[in-house]
Order: sequence, then C-alpha cells, then structure tokens
Amino acid sequence: MKFSTLIMASLVEAAAVTRQSAAPAPGSDGKYTISAPGIKAQFIPYGATLTNLYVKDKNGNDVDVVLGYDDIEWYPKDPGHPVYNAIPGRYANRIGNGQYQIDGVTYKTEKNDGDNTLHSGTNNWSFRFWNVTAASQDSITFSIVDQSNSSQGFPGRVESSVTYSVTNSTWKIKITATSPEQKSPILLTQHTYFNLDAYKNPATPLIWDHTLHLPYSKRYLEADQGALPTGKILTAEPGSINDFASKPDLLLGHSRADPAFAGNCGANGACEGYNGYWLIDDAPKDAVVLTLASAFSGVKAELKTDQPGVVLYSCNWMDGSASLKSTQGLTKDQKVVRSSCIAIEAQEYPDGINHPEWNRLDKQIFGPGQTYSQETSWTFGLL
Repeated sequence: MKFSTLIMASLVEAAAVTRQSAAPAPGSDGKYTISAPGIKAQFIPYGATLTNLYVKDKNGNDVDVVLGYDDIEWYPKDPGHPVYNAIPGRYANRIGNGQYQIDGVTYKTEKNDGDNTLHSGTNNWSFRFWNVTAASQDSITFSIVDQSNSSQGFPGRVESSVTYSVTNSTWKIKITATSPEQKSPILLTQHTYFNLDAYKNPATPLIWDHTLHLPYSKRYLEADQGALPTGKILTAEPGSINDFASKPDLLLGHSRADPAFAGNCGANGACEGYNGYWLIDDAPKDAVVLTLASAFSGVKAELKTDQPGVVLYSCNWMDGSASLKSTQGLTKDQKVVRSSCIAIEAQEYPDGINHPEWNRLDKQIFGPGQTYSQETSWTFGLL
C-alpha cells in the first residue's frame, strides 16, 4: 500500500476522531499539530514520529530543534532510516548476537547490525503505521498492536500506546505496553534527534559547541567496537571523554583533542564521539537528569525521566546525503553531516536481557498481567 493511501486512511480515521471529540485533524501536509504556550509539536502516524518541535530562542523566534523531513512520504522511503524521532520496538537498541533466552528457551532475532539486532530488526515499530486513538489541542495518542513474531524472534502479541502532550514549553512522553499472551522482551524509547541551533549557526553545523550536563551520570556501560555493552560498568573520571557529570557547562566536544575521541564509540576507530549508555544514579524524584544547551540559540532542553539511563548518539554515521527541513539551515542545499546532531534516548539498559548480572530482567521481560511503562519530559527554556 502506498504511503499516500495510508495517509488518506489516517485522515479518514482522524476525521472520525474529530467528530467524536472535537479533536484536531491533520493538516494538508498530513501532520497532526499540538501546541501550548512556548511550544508547538507536529506528528505523523508512521513510527508515531515527531516531525517538528518549535520552541523559542533567545530572540523570541520559533526554532525547530529536531531533525526530520519536509515531505512526510520520505520517512518510509529513506533507505538510511535513521529512526528520526520515532518509537522503535518492541525492544529498542541492541540485542547481542541476535539472541536471548526466556525461561530456558532461546529466541533468535534478525541480525541487522553486524552480529547484533538493532531496534528489533527491519520491521520494528519505527517502520509501522500506528493508529491515532485520541487527540486534542495539546495531546495526541498513537497505538499499535504487534503480532507475535511479526519481527523475527519476538513471541506473543504486544499492545502499546504513546501519548504526547505539551504544556508551558514542555513536551511530555508517556509510553505503555502489555504482552497479554506470553512473556516477551519490551524496551521502548523516543528516539529524538536534536540540533538546538536548527543548523542556523554560521560558525558550524556541528553539535560539539552544545553543552551537556548529566549530574547523576558518572557511570556508563562499556561497549565493544559494535556499540554492544560488554557487561562492565565504568566510571568516567572528571575531564575524561565520557564525563558529563563533573561540570554543568562541559561542551559536547570537550575532548575532541584527545586522540581516543575518534574511536570513542567504536567501529575500530571510525566512530567519533558518542554512541553509548549513561546510568542515572540516585536522582531525586522529578529531578532534571540531563541538560542540553546552545549558547548560539540560547535554548536549553531539560530532561526528566523515570528511566534508569540515557543513550547518547552523536550522529557519527550521517553521511551528508539527507537534506534539512525548510525550517532549518542557512542555505537551501544544506545537508545533515556527520556529528551535526545528537540523539538522546531515555530507556532501560541496552541488551539487559542478556546481562542477568545487572538485575534488569524484571524491567525488560513482561508477561500476562504486567505492564511496561515510562514517562519522560523535555522542558525548553533559555540560558
């Protein structure tokens, strides 16, 4: 079925929702818009994807701080499929060697990332059209039913929904999922890509001039050359490459002069920067656990989450082929180049189903009568 046909189907569905609850319908571009003071967000059913996120910069102008495409029909066509601001599932991030066990039974998953499984393979939820099941002026809910083994090696039907809402410069994300038939791994996240300058900084399109602070994240997971956790939990020394806890104003590129920076995220030295998981330790309830900021735009983004850590990926594999949205950049032909964005994903420990020593199995395997849930929010303000 063509994407345009599926969009028309979602429009018809949206119209039915509108008649029932006076909810907003998608615009002529196929995007659903929700807004509140200081913030406007737009979404499409494909991947339950955020396409645009507008917040105020230091000059009072609207700035679109997430990556994406103007043409929503390109989301399912892009062969690179970077999972722009979508929900991958039913198990996000990596599964080592494409296998795991539940109650002594070994399940084999699709190896789509070298010897590993990434985001549950090439039919994961970021490739699927979700249903719009509720909508209002400041909130929208997408739902999906994932049938047993619709992605290789994931047994049992899983039902999931994500509700996005906005209020007072804050974007909230609430995800729930159940596996009513049998035990299955569930690990979900909003895979959000940021450039707080919207690529409008004439000095650089790169992300290294942004600052990043993770006040409760001295520890991180050691990873191998394929970005798969080895099982070891390391502590970042102050001033080291993976330190974002010791000071509130550390640049993302504070260690670019270190020779080890070029291979810090593996690939035998080909991956510069970051593609790993930082633990959140002993954070008070409702604390800001991460702050991303840009002096150029003046925008700061503060993360709160009930998840035990975050993945940071500094866009090493962007090859300069993807165009920017018309809301971003300084020139019409500007592209998304290497290290020009950062994906930040609040989630459970990657590959935790293969590391019982971490004691995360009860947080990542869910069966009848159990519910997976997570709540995460981003609040945008000024430096």
